[in-house]
Amino acid sequence: MSVILVFPGQGSQKPGMAKDLADAFPRAKEMLQEVDDALGAPLSRIMFEGPAEELTATHNAQPALLAHGAIVWELIRERVGDVSAAAGHSLGEHTAYHAAGSTTLADAVRLVRVRGALMHEAGIKRPGAMAAILGELTSAIEDICLRASEVAEVVPANYNSDTQIVVSGEIAGVERAMELAKQAGAKRAVRLPVAGAFHSPLMKPAESGLREAVEATDFADPSFPVYSNVTTDACTSALCARETLVRQLTSPVRWVGQVKNMAEAHPGALWIEPGPGNVLTSLISRAVQGSRTLACGTAADIDKLFATLQ
Repeated sequence: MSVILVFPGQGSQKPGMAKDLADAFPRAKEMLQEVDDALGAPLSRIMFEGPAEELTATHNAQPALLAHGAIVWELIRERVGDVSAAAGHSLGEHTAYHAAGSTTLADAVRLVRVRGALMHEAGIKRPGAMAAILGELTSAIEDICLRASEVAEVVPANYNSDTQIVVSGEIAGVERAMELAKQAGAKRAVRLPVAGAFHSPLMKPAESGLREAVEATDFADPSFPVYSNVTTDACTSALCARETLVRQLTSPVRWVGQVKNMAEAHPGALWIEPGPGNVLTSLISRAVQGSRTLACGTAADIDKLFATLQ
């Protein structure tokens, strides 16, 4: 059976995440302790207990999501067997590289902790916003952003599906893009509760720091292809991983392109989303007709997956 792993990004975190896994599996508890030790902070307590505001802070949410995805993968990988490909949405791409053996758990959580802190600092230096544009548009989102940028800079940030695109940039530009999108037929245009204009040029102040952190982290070639948010193509080397993970910071997440490329390369695959929630499997179900998807974030989900694999 062909298997594709997809790892969620920021927004999927929630208090209580991974707690039932730690209660049910000694290995999950051990891995959470490894994460706490690597960070020198009790991240597992924040994951289990919150408060939500503290967990949502970028420097906590990113390692928490990576830890949850890594734990689920550790618990299921022997039963899953060979993986055909993997991808992750923004932060989730780091989890995908860890799952592919490119980075250790300790190195991966330390790297994304730095990434989250740098993104937060960039958001303070250059305040911005993001908004989800939902529905079919009569004008291309690129044209809408270009027109809105006459007011203030805004760009497409996440191509999540053919009818769900996120824009990112300066607040006035985002608000203008929302207005223009509604005029172009959008069903909804919704501001997102984020701390900055992620995946836009406003993140440029974080780029040099992230490059330093990535270069200081040991990367091995991934054991299976990891599809890039930036290029939508497969990365098979540590060099490609390093370069695209840095470029990802200020580039749009071309998720729908990645999904279509993976589906074409691996028809009939089972798509597994290790981590909290089912955001990505829901998008994949809409993008790939007849796709088989399974979100796997809890002990009960693992039981369901094992039953599916029998």
